[in-house]
Amino acid sequence: MTQPRAYKTRGIVLRARNLGEADKIVTLFTTEYGKVDAVAKGVRRTKSHLAGRLEFAGEALLTMHRGRNLDVIVSADLSRANWTGIVEPEAFAATNVIIEIVDTLCEREMPLPEVYDLLSNAISAIAAAEKPLTLLPRFELRLLSVLGLAPPTDTCVRCGKKLTICHPEERSVSKDALAWLDVESGGIAGSECRERWRNALELDAEDLVNFTALAAPRGEGAALLARPRVAEAIDLLVSHHLGRKPRADAHMAEFVR
Repeated sequence: MTQPRAYKTRGIVLRARNLGEADKIVTLFTTEYGKVDAVAKGVRRTKSHLAGRLEFAGEALLTMHRGRNLDVIVSADLSRANWTGIVEPEAFAATNVIIEIVDTLCEREMPLPEVYDLLSNAISAIAAAEKPLTLLPRFELRLLSVLGLAPPTDTCVRCGKKLTICHPEERSVSKDALAWLDVESGGIAGSECRERWRNALELDAEDLVNFTALAAPRGEGAALLARPRVAEAIDLLVSHHLGRKPRADAHMAEFVR
């Protein structure tokens, strides 16, 4: 069946680039169509009705027309304007990181409503947070989990055996690590499979419990903040799946400073 030429969708602005003298190509993450590129005609003109409604990380209800190569944004009504919150340096840095990760890991025209909700809520939380950068590990691990890329936290990536995880209060006096991060395999290995000659990030009992809680959906024993080694482990996993460190990471310290 022929698709209707005009359609409506809700979308978050990931990025934009100039086109011609007054237009822009805007990359959107939408609820029904996933990641799409669309033309905002005349948006760079002062009197454009779209000006101010397609800002970075803004969320809008969009009316679109299908085009031969690129769809055209006809109208945009803001549903969430987060700009006043994310304009602060630390919040801006954190927002750039999460949007870059979503933009890189999510394929075009693949609807992922759970990722959309996750991104939308994360931007709003960052805009309202006193320490926005502390929210990154939770978002990154939840995103990997939704995309099926997060490692299991209860089995060894090497041998498949159960990892020894106990509640922090029940942990023995021993300071030996219970697991280590195998970045190349994209998972966690138990102490029996640890390769002693490799420089690996060690995770103890509290780290494993925290890692599991960060990956959990809201209301299912979820944790909001990451322990230092867990945050480092998540950062390494994200870089592994991106094939590089997020470019926004390189500028984060400068943004915050």
